[in-house]
Amino acid sequence: MNINLSEKERMLLEDQKNHEEICIEKYSNYANQASDPQLKQIFNQNGQEEKNHLNTINQLLSGTIPQMNQQQGQQQNQQQNQQQQNQNLSSSTNQASGCNCEKDMCTDLLMTEKYVSGAYDTSIFEFKDPQARNVLNHIQKEEQQHGEKIFNYMQNNGMYNVK
Repeated sequence: MNINLSEKERMLLEDQKNHEEICIEKYSNYANQASDPQLKQIFNQNGQEEKNHLNTINQLLSGTIPQMNQQQGQQQNQQQNQQQQNQNLSSSTNQASGCNCEKDMCTDLLMTEKYVSGAYDTSIFEFKDPQARNVLNHIQKEEQQHGEKIFNYMQNNGMYNVK
């Protein structure tokens, strides 16, 4: 399906495109720096999903509403969450091996995901086409899941204590 974007919608999508490009770069750089294989995997998975988000944004910018298979995405996320839980149970606690590098990377990415999710929230309210809003809502939910994975990793490894 095609969509005619308003100037404001196009501007919001261009912003989201820039955010996704920054996320891809951060996840790639941090995956290369991380020493914990579990954290490396989280960064690589999230980075790959950010690439998918960028492709989706580019499709919207070209005037096409992509087909979103929400059930497939939900099943994939459920499988990833189960894998994450299994890894958390089987892995020993990694107390940031002597430096705060991994904690700093996680903190930066968690902050980034919070910001990007909020920017999607604003965009969702600004789009007139309900299908475009659904696409952006789908991406926002995945951004929240990225933040949740990082939060869980940090909490499980003593980097983030909720009191």
